[in-house]
Amino acid sequence: MSQVPAARRALAVLRLLAAAPGPLPASAIARALDLPRSSTYHLLTAMAEDGFVTSIPEERRWGLGVAAFEIGSAYLRHEPLERLARPLLRRLVDRVGEIAQLGVLHGAETLYLLKEQPPRHATLVTDVGVRMPAHLTASGLSLLAHLPPAQVRALFPGRFVNRTGRGPASLRELRSVLAEDARRGWSAEDGYITEGFASIAACAFDHTGHPTAAVALTFRRDRHPPEAWPDLASQARTAAAALTTRLTGRPPS
Repeated sequence: MSQVPAARRALAVLRLLAAAPGPLPASAIARALDLPRSSTYHLLTAMAEDGFVTSIPEERRWGLGVAAFEIGSAYLRHEPLERLARPLLRRLVDRVGEIAQLGVLHGAETLYLLKEQPPRHATLVTDVGVRMPAHLTASGLSLLAHLPPAQVRALFPGRFVNRTGRGPASLRELRSVLAEDARRGWSAEDGYITEGFASIAACAFDHTGHPTAAVALTFRRDRHPPEAWPDLASQARTAAAALTTRLTGRPPS
């Protein structure tokens, strides 16, 4: 019997736990992945035996195990995503003349892996290695827009933070924004992180159609009024599509 479906379910569990802000109950995992509860428990037990997940009996929750951490650490050493994206971001900067960044989801935050910028540009708070609330960044919004609703709900269980008084302030508002972003294929934030600056981002996908990373352009708002943003979005989408191809990925159906 083919083991591919079981392997895919195990990978889905790892992705779900990696994106969650903390350990999850087995019932939440089963619900988010549309799996029978009995199958979920068998799968989690098998993954725990190999160290990929760990049970927290006092909380009746499951989290990532040491083996998952080891693989993640090895990935960071190899830096394949950054290596594939760097030349694309450089070409994007040459075409547009604005700062280009690569971001990924880290729980409910955006983690910035790369930044390319023209000479003598203003320094941003969203530098490499910095984390920002995902619902306030264009990169985070573009990634969240392609996650299952149950996963988005698990990432934002409580009060929404803000930096400038702007941006989605509730799960309902966030869902509305994400639906529109998924429809048009790009996301934007206008002063959510820094007053006077805006960002536009588009998402790159892996071979399963899962959102992997976001390519973002950040600029002073007075340089590009909102009516010019679709043209910038087209440039970001072109770069994100090229990264998807480099990842042997595909857009979601």
